[in-house]
Amino acid sequence: MRDSTATTDQTPDFKTLRRFLPYLWPADAPSLRARVVFAMVLVVLAKLVSYVMPFAYKGAIDTMSTGVREGVTIAVALVVAYAGARFSQVLFDNLRNAIFERVGQTAARTLSQHVFVHIHKLSLRYHLERRTGTLTRIVERGTKSIDTMLYFILFNIVPTALDLVVTSAIFGIKFGPGLVLATLVMVVVYIVFTQKITDWRNALRREMVDTDNKAVGRAVDALLNYETVKYFNAEEHEARGYGTAMGKWTEAAIRNQNSLSWLNVGQSLITNLMMAGAMAYSVWGWSQGQFTVGDVVLVNTLLAQLFRPLDMLGMVYREIKQGLVDMEQMFKLVDTQAEIADAPDAVPLVLRGGNVRFAGVDFSYEPRRQILHDVSFDIAPGRKLAVVGHSGAGKSTLSRILYRFYDIAGGHVTIDGQDIRKVTQSSLRRAIGIVPQDTVLFNDTIGYNIGYGRAGATQAEIEAAAREASIHDFIVSLPDGYATPVGERGLKLSGGEKQRVAIARTILKDPAILILDEATSALDSATEAEIQDALHNVAERRTTLVIAHRLSTVTDADEIVVMDAGRIVERGTHAELMALTGLYASMWALQQAEAEGEMVAVK
Repeated sequence: MRDSTATTDQTPDFKTLRRFLPYLWPADAPSLRARVVFAMVLVVLAKLVSYVMPFAYKGAIDTMSTGVREGVTIAVALVVAYAGARFSQVLFDNLRNAIFERVGQTAARTLSQHVFVHIHKLSLRYHLERRTGTLTRIVERGTKSIDTMLYFILFNIVPTALDLVVTSAIFGIKFGPGLVLATLVMVVVYIVFTQKITDWRNALRREMVDTDNKAVGRAVDALLNYETVKYFNAEEHEARGYGTAMGKWTEAAIRNQNSLSWLNVGQSLITNLMMAGAMAYSVWGWSQGQFTVGDVVLVNTLLAQLFRPLDMLGMVYREIKQGLVDMEQMFKLVDTQAEIADAPDAVPLVLRGGNVRFAGVDFSYEPRRQILHDVSFDIAPGRKLAVVGHSGAGKSTLSRILYRFYDIAGGHVTIDGQDIRKVTQSSLRRAIGIVPQDTVLFNDTIGYNIGYGRAGATQAEIEAAAREASIHDFIVSLPDGYATPVGERGLKLSGGEKQRVAIARTILKDPAILILDEATSALDSATEAEIQDALHNVAERRTTLVIAHRLSTVTDADEIVVMDAGRIVERGTHAELMALTGLYASMWALQQAEAEGEMVAVK
């Protein structure tokens, strides 16, 4: 049997690198390509200028070592050339950085946008199973590594290779093949040592990243559920859980840092052994009359110049390996297939009134538990159908299917005769509006949250929608009016206020098909009556699916469907269902008794 794990471990870095490089050389951006070319020209110029320095330094030393004071002018000129070369190198390097910055930032932006769009294409099932903190952490680390990867590949690896070639050529011409061979052996040993230790550290890095994801995911989860933590006095429990996760991260981070220390010690040992050997050889050659004092300085300067990027190469290799780990996780996210995707021949939905039909629909969230069994109903344009039943009967699942958050296992769902699996999701969802049972708002202003219903809506249109939802007077009574922040997930508003914002948002969208999923469940009786009037006016012009627990809110429906355990057990108008004296009638009697009990308790 083939060891798939071993194969995967050998190839992911190269696969990730191949996917990353197109962001460096974008096919549709010739101006960015020109920047890359110009930056590389500056890299070469900076390297050529850098080799003026050791020879100018050597010339100055040799001139001074002759003891002839008349040569001071030449020595000064060489010193000035040395300083000028140093400045030119800094100038070229910074010009290179300035020119290339747009390439790196554009690559990071392009990839982050790509990932952001892809995340929104993933199914509801994926997002329900994923920790938000972990997801954002993966994207953050992956996009941040883009600029770093581009910089290191172009401005460290390439110049270091050029340094090695030029230094070897100079050593070969002036000092013979022995020093060239020693230099090449040192570089090979250095690279192999760095690679082996870094690969070991890479496993430690993966462990640290995994524990970091878990710690951040747990922290974000606890903060998002702040009220629940308070309700159950669970601060200590969450603190212990977070402390345990951070403890594991701390141990992984310590092991990772300790391994870095060993890597630095080993690299320093290799380079200093080479420096000692080369300097000893050049001093010996000077004693034999083969080399000048300036040659000794030249060897020292060339090796120091080579060691600087070579020392960086160790860090570069580590950063690239770590960046590849971060980008690998992000590309895995990009590679996650969307469970719900448009068919290859999908066309936009064509509305001709908004007739909604469920025909023999079977559905299950997982194979072992079927939720809906042979569900069929028809909602004519401009009509209202209500679905009622006990909790767990499958009512809210109908709205998720209509929005195509999930695909059904059997049957058909059509709008104006068009199977929703054969139309684009964008056009489908544009035609539907929903007031959900659990309203979650963006951490922005009330005006922004209402205006989210339709991009580009004017302030007058936002206020008109708020009036229809009976929330305008409340908003203008606030000190900041429509600019009032609602807080994380709208927690600064009451349940009823949040639900009225959701209603206003849907009114602003002005959809052909309206879904009311327990739309007034969080409202008091007086406000519910006001909202019911508003919803009645809105629903008159639309095909409306009402999912309700309070039967009193659906007595005016054109048809009421009663569900139990995922099946339709009764259907008809309110009067017809009451006459059946079945499940609907028993639910009605129970709710009326509860309402009378509440009234007695109030008295």
